[in-house]
Amino acid sequence: MHLYELIRRKRDGGSLGEEEIEELVACFASGTVPDYQMAAMLMAVFFSGMTAEETAALTLAMMNSGDVFDLSGVPGPKVDKHSTGGVGDKVSLILAPLVAACGVRVPMVSGRSLGHTGGTLDKLESIPGFRTDLSYAQFKKNVSDIGLCIMGQTQRMCPADRKLYALRDVTATVDSVPLIAASIMSKKLAEGIDGLVLDVKTGSGAFMSRTSQARQLARAMISIGTQLGKKVVALVTDMSEPLGEAVGNGVEVIEAIEALKGRWQPDLEEVTLALGEEMLVLAGLAGTLAQARRLLMRALSQGLGLEKFRQMVRAQGGDPKVVDDYGLLPQPACRAGAVAASAGFVRSIDPLRVGLLGVGLGVGRQHLDSRIDHSAGFLFRKKVGEKAAKDEVIAEVAGSNEAAVKEAALRLPALIAIGPTPPRRKDMVLARLIGNGNDNQARRPQVSETDSATYHKRTKTRPARA
Repeated sequence: MHLYELIRRKRDGGSLGEEEIEELVACFASGTVPDYQMAAMLMAVFFSGMTAEETAALTLAMMNSGDVFDLSGVPGPKVDKHSTGGVGDKVSLILAPLVAACGVRVPMVSGRSLGHTGGTLDKLESIPGFRTDLSYAQFKKNVSDIGLCIMGQTQRMCPADRKLYALRDVTATVDSVPLIAASIMSKKLAEGIDGLVLDVKTGSGAFMSRTSQARQLARAMISIGTQLGKKVVALVTDMSEPLGEAVGNGVEVIEAIEALKGRWQPDLEEVTLALGEEMLVLAGLAGTLAQARRLLMRALSQGLGLEKFRQMVRAQGGDPKVVDDYGLLPQPACRAGAVAASAGFVRSIDPLRVGLLGVGLGVGRQHLDSRIDHSAGFLFRKKVGEKAAKDEVIAEVAGSNEAAVKEAALRLPALIAIGPTPPRRKDMVLARLIGNGNDNQARRPQVSETDSATYHKRTKTRPARA
């Protein structure tokens, strides 16, 4: 392999062949290709991009650099969901057990918080004894026996991606759509799934702050999945305020359990059920989104989703009594209220700055080895569109560090805009994208898109709250 020639070709806007990409990734993973040359290649990709075929080849090479789970022996459709990350995003904790209760097998390999966004594994590890470091054998057994499992990435899963991401992180090449898409899809496809539903978030609290960026990333991931023989659907969802009421780890576990008991914020409900509908249709267990909604609501009303959550906690070493006794979760040493500076309607809550404020509180981490405070978090008592009185407590702050809690409570009101009139109502689902198979001439999958207005008219979902 003449690496210099490959770097020059990509730098000048050329494309690499499948075998060249496969060899490049394998040599980098083994240490044959030095970091400085791979850094040059990443920068060339950052500026020149990749074709759909190149991106699929990179995904496949990273996926095959380690273990690929084989769930073909597990009966039933295997469908997962992936979120590109947001603030207050506890959807997986609700969605996985609820969809599993409807008959879909949900094998979910999740991540941890980094930067301003939360991590599913950190939330679940708030539960006493809950283990996310499972073996492939235990993962497969749980998916087979109870219908779902949420665990962390093993050391042998996509090691090339792990090494590449570390290099991207220090070379300012993280924000590249083909590199992001290949990284996400390599790990998801290594789970052994039949289909995948993507929650691509957009707004000030998302990595893709503009809807056009989110659509571009969604199209790239759908293209990869379709080329590699998987069913993929993407919803572009709003992340212009924290999702739900809670932001943190233990507090989000409580909100997720409350949701499975039928008590949840409308924005969280809308996003969760929309993703669940797509998963059931993709799995072939519902013919329409409306039928899927009825199945989800039945599982919710009969407590079947809550029971699946309890089974998952027990199977992964956690204390299932947490479902009925929230006192078993880590308790904060200090609480403080953030009050409204004026009377009026909450017009916005800045999710990015809330997430960053949470990092200082111990909710998230700036580095992979940062310590998490599972008791820390925010509870927004007033959501966007709701009315607040002057000096009324609009949010609560909790955590183990008293000084950090008090400081956060003083700073939080500046992140919550209050005005004399309510803001315009908005939908949580902004677009729906789905692959339509491969175009034989172009050898590229076609992706159809449905905008927000058409989507909500077709699905007849109720309007979102403000």
